[in-house]
Amino acid sequence: MKVPGAKAAPLLAGVVAILGLTATWTTASSLRAQQQLNIDLTMDGRTRIVLEAARTESTRFSELLATVAASLSTREAMTITDFRAATDPLAAARLSGAASVSFVVPSTAQQLPEVQRLWRTRGPADLVLRPVPGDDDQLAPIFTRRLDNSGYVRSGSVNLPVASEPGAALQAARDTNLVTVSDTYVLAADRARPAAEQQLSFVFAAPIREPDGARRFRGWLVLAMRGMDFLRESLAGASIGQLGVQLLTENAAGEDQIVANLQIPGRPDLRRTVMVPVGDRTWTLSVGADSERLPGADTDLPLVIGAGGSLLSLLLAGLVYTLAAGRARARKAAADIGRAESESRRQAGLLTAVMTSMSEGVGVVDDNGRFLMHNPAAQSLFGVHGDPGTPEQWQQHFGLFEADGQKPFPIDDMPLVRALHGEASDGVEMLVRNTVKTDGILISVSGRPLDPGAGQHGAVAVFRDITELRRYETDLAVFAGVVAHDLKAPLAVIGGRCDMAGYALDDEEPDEVRDALSAISRTVTRMAAMIETLLAYTTARNSTLTLAPVDLNALVAEVIKDRVAHLADDERPMTDVKPLPTVPADRAMLRHVLDNLIGNSLKYVQHGTVARIEVRPAPAADGEAGIEVADRGIGIPDEHKPSVFDRFHRAHTSSGYAGTGLGLAICKTIVERHGGQISVADNPGGGTCFRFTLPLA
Repeated sequence: MKVPGAKAAPLLAGVVAILGLTATWTTASSLRAQQQLNIDLTMDGRTRIVLEAARTESTRFSELLATVAASLSTREAMTITDFRAATDPLAAARLSGAASVSFVVPSTAQQLPEVQRLWRTRGPADLVLRPVPGDDDQLAPIFTRRLDNSGYVRSGSVNLPVASEPGAALQAARDTNLVTVSDTYVLAADRARPAAEQQLSFVFAAPIREPDGARRFRGWLVLAMRGMDFLRESLAGASIGQLGVQLLTENAAGEDQIVANLQIPGRPDLRRTVMVPVGDRTWTLSVGADSERLPGADTDLPLVIGAGGSLLSLLLAGLVYTLAAGRARARKAAADIGRAESESRRQAGLLTAVMTSMSEGVGVVDDNGRFLMHNPAAQSLFGVHGDPGTPEQWQQHFGLFEADGQKPFPIDDMPLVRALHGEASDGVEMLVRNTVKTDGILISVSGRPLDPGAGQHGAVAVFRDITELRRYETDLAVFAGVVAHDLKAPLAVIGGRCDMAGYALDDEEPDEVRDALSAISRTVTRMAAMIETLLAYTTARNSTLTLAPVDLNALVAEVIKDRVAHLADDERPMTDVKPLPTVPADRAMLRHVLDNLIGNSLKYVQHGTVARIEVRPAPAADGEAGIEVADRGIGIPDEHKPSVFDRFHRAHTSSGYAGTGLGLAICKTIVERHGGQISVADNPGGGTCFRFTLPLA
């Protein structure tokens, strides 16, 4: 072979340098892009947690206030004792930022003395109501309970119309008969504080009506909330010191106004904006974070790789130049090679240090599924050592099971195997139980194919221990189930006593007594239904599946019969049930799915119309059975379809349809625990169509 002369050496060295630099910075750019993707995914996940926390807490405000207002509406002649008993749940709930709750009645300036005399007989004898000058319409606070220290104070020294914002909210609540939220303003109780300590606040207002048949308006239940306290108490835990959150609302001029600001140190270069429906309004949460403080934050690794690779490329180009220039530079070339090897070892040592320092487990396999490396975190996570072998041997070597801990994890579904086939996966849960991890741990695995452009075929996976996280979630669910179960006994006693009292009434008893007993009985029934829903949600998540062949035709017929047996002939729905298969399932849980979907078809119809229900087979993959439950009801708006299976999500809160927002979440949990999927779409003939699948084996 002829060695190139000195004239060709610069050209050859330049080609080598260009190729090396191109490959190096392409790799560094890919790594930097992956880092940015990880940061964005983390930010999106944290934002969803903040949104869920804010939505849950604001929903608690509205629902608890509506429940207490409904309770007070059943009292014939409400006293301060009734008010104290009814508002005990609000004090016990420890609502974030809640300042006080008041019972407010409407009056005119001329009627105010008579209103004062009436309520003195039902509460504090020294109650004083002072009119607002120049305004004939008065809003008189009768009873007030502070929620920040659970003490009672008298009302009447200050009237609500001092600020226009609460007055507008109260009027809207009276007109719509729903819980409403005011524009922001400074509470009268806070105006004596220094300006730096004053907070922008809201009031939630719920109407209270007389328990008679006419449902005459009695007054409002008004809950005051301080904006900054709400943000700090409800979202501090969700932000875990890494997210800054601003709460904004639209003021009367239609402009966004900053109500509260939860700040964090650092430079918030990531921003997300989400909307939170609250009563009749929508709040805006602006979430910010410093990318360098989030998990998976920016590191100098891409720059190090780029600089190191560039150095290696230049060294290699110099080596080529030296060799091509002639034998006279052989010794210098040898020295360059030594330096290049030293730099390579340094880069390898840096990469090893990075992998060793990571708290999350990392594993890399070649294109044949043989492990090239496990970092120390991965070895500690799995516990066992030695060669895991090929993918067919991983289950036995590591002890890999599905999340229920019963069935071995399918080989084709393992994230590393999927990554070898070119498919990325995130958050796949599996249980590790072996001779070292005898109690088993639950891990989350994310897999990615290696970039073939880097000259290495294979896959990489990241492992994270989520045992404590799932145990915490399970404890919360079990606690909810226990509390719901313990509430059933006293409710049953109340309902039984109401029935006994109703039987004991004679014809001469006043109608007010019968109406009061009827209102109590309806409230008990509604509360019992809510408790049953909570128990069903806990059961769907945690109880053991008992699989047996289930005839869907017989089960659907049973559900429809139970649902319509009490209806008059002209109220019974039109039903069309096609032949359905027999599937292996837990009969009680599957009955709950069908009962909920058919019950929704009966409930969500236009008032005054008769429901129409269709239950039929649906197309499904091999080895699965598909079932559709369709109706001709009011349908689900498109913007609600992606969230309709979320916990506590209700698509028709403003239409007067009752519900807890847990029914479809329970259906999704049960179907997925059976190994199937559930979805919702518009019914081509109008209404809604729910489709779910179940394995046939």
